[in-house]
This record gives sequence, C-alpha cells and structure tokens, in this order.
Amino acid sequence: MKLYEFAPAPNPRRVRMFLAEKGVAVDTIQIDLTKGEQRTEEFRAINPAMDVPVLELDDGRRIHQVDAICHYLEECYPDNPLWGRDAFERAQVNIHNHQIMLNGLMAVAEAYRNTTPMFVDRAVPGPHNYPQSPELAERGMLRVANFFSDMDAHFAASEYVVGDYFSVADIQALIVIDFAKWVKVRIAPEQENLQRWYDQISARPSASA
Repeated sequence: MKLYEFAPAPNPRRVRMFLAEKGVAVDTIQIDLTKGEQRTEEFRAINPAMDVPVLELDDGRRIHQVDAICHYLEECYPDNPLWGRDAFERAQVNIHNHQIMLNGLMAVAEAYRNTTPMFVDRAVPGPHNYPQSPELAERGMLRVANFFSDMDAHFAASEYVVGDYFSVADIQALIVIDFAKWVKVRIAPEQENLQRWYDQISARPSASA
C-alpha cells in the first residue's frame, strides 16, 4: 500500500497515527498543497475530490476520506481495535468521532481557510472555488473556543474520549488541538483536564508519526 499525503496537514496525520497504532508501515507520496499539486490533472485522476490523504492498495484501487481509510484498515488489521471493542463501544466511538470532526476539526478549518492568504477563493477544499468569509472565520474562532471548553469539561470525568479506552476519537481530538495552533489557539492554563489528556496522548509513540 501507499499513502498520498501532505505531511504538515491534519487529515493525513490522522491516518499516519492510526497506522502507527496498528503497527502498519506504508510508503508515502507527498502532494504539496501549498503548491496546488492536489489540483493538477494528474492528481485529479487519482482522487477527483482533490484532497489528501488517499490510500492506494497493492492492486491499484484507492480509498480517500480519513474515516473510510481508517475503517478499511481496522477491518484488515483488527488487532488493537481503535473503533471500539464491542457494538456499544463502537457506537460511542462513532458518536464522539463525528462530534469532534464537526465541532473541532471543521471549526478550526473554518477559521483557518477563511483567513489564510493561500486559500483566497479556496475557502472549501475540493474541486470548486469558494470565496473567503470574515464572518465564517469569526464564527470558526468562537466554535474552536467552545470546543476546547467542552473537551476540558468532558475530560473531568473521562480518561479518554470514550471512558478508559483509547480510540480513533482520541487520535482525531489530538490532531484538532494541534491544528488549532495554526489559528493561534492553545489550551488555556485553567483547562487542566484537557491538558492532562493532551499530555497523555502526545506521549504515545504514534503521536510523532
């Protein structure tokens, strides 16, 4: 297998960390988003959605979109399950993973893509162009602040995102916290629960994948 990715970007990092937790090594091909390589005809033939990551299987078939890739890997490498160990836990992981994507990752992206000069007329990833919006950037920053506050409250009574179980939701939450640094948001000194969790997850070897 090989992974088309851009190392600094948050979504490819989510897959790399998942692979590291599974102990699976793949070759990587860098697609430089800062140079617009995801919008070339060559890459569009690989992924019409024009985003990364993309997992290419040994037989040439391809999977894009982070959760789709991670679900595929979970089925291929079931040891050390990251999507839940039973039906109820899998449901909980999916619930939290979706909320973290919606209220965390998308909030940071809303703030970042609507303020960064590189994304003028590219405020939304994909094949179509959309203008930046100062109002959406402002709303994104408010959503990021609320996400940090909500996660701090959550970790007051939970070791990981889902109880005492490390899952793909923790991977995504870590990437969101680090992605938020791109819009100059960091864990506040009073958010001790979130800081405890962040330090614990950041110490895992996979966090540096």
